[in-house]
Amino acid sequence: MQKPAVTVMVKAARLAGNVLLRHINRLEALNVVQKDRMDYASEVDADAEKVIVKELRRAYPDYGVMGEESGVQGGGRYMWVIDPLDGTSNYLRGFPHYCVSIALVENGEPVDAVIFDPLRNELFTASRGNGAVLNDRRIRVSERKELNGAMVHTGFAPRERKRTSPQLKCVDALLVQAEDIRRTGSAALDLAYVACGRSDAYFEAGVKAWDIAAGVLLVREAGGRVTDFKGGTLGRIDDRGPQQFQVVAGNLKVGDALQKLIVNTGFAGEFDAKF
Repeated sequence: MQKPAVTVMVKAARLAGNVLLRHINRLEALNVVQKDRMDYASEVDADAEKVIVKELRRAYPDYGVMGEESGVQGGGRYMWVIDPLDGTSNYLRGFPHYCVSIALVENGEPVDAVIFDPLRNELFTASRGNGAVLNDRRIRVSERKELNGAMVHTGFAPRERKRTSPQLKCVDALLVQAEDIRRTGSAALDLAYVACGRSDAYFEAGVKAWDIAAGVLLVREAGGRVTDFKGGTLGRIDDRGPQQFQVVAGNLKVGDALQKLIVNTGFAGEFDAKF
């Protein structure tokens, strides 16, 4: 049975998804702000986040909020970590790959997660200790046993473009073994796809807490593992944790092999243990 918090999160995610869909035929009229190099926000991001926060606050008024658009509000043991539109660049260009991501974090650890893809009507949910679900179906990470032949997702975070050359060296080595590499523009969906076995693994540097909070729990509850580039823990995924993360996710065998390749090609050495 779905936990009460997840029920509220699902409602909030669907309401936000409706906001995204209402605007897809008027993208050229949106007010867009460039927050950083290749990092954008629009009125849709802000409107979707307001809808989410209103719904969550109605049910849980004492929980803190960490949103991509509104920043940190409140704090304490429980915090909502929200990305109202993960894949904003895709959305603004009419590229059909983006989602709503909401996580409930307890003392820095995700305990409930919802990722909603409104275009495909795919709802990914997870609760700590209760597994992961896509719509009404239990999901598991892939059963691939080696990096050879694997499908791997990655991203090139705008704020980490100075490290593109080391990452390309890693990608070059990966292409020798993997079936292929995908770069979709949504870290949350990349992690959701690892959780349901569509992808065997994912890695990226420079992601924020709201990019990964829900997806990390999905992968874990689907039987996978998530580490940093050096094989260590990610740290707190809230306002008191790292400002940016380096993430490797996958099933136990492929994820481990990918993490070792990242170290062996020198990409992991580009980063401190924590940002």
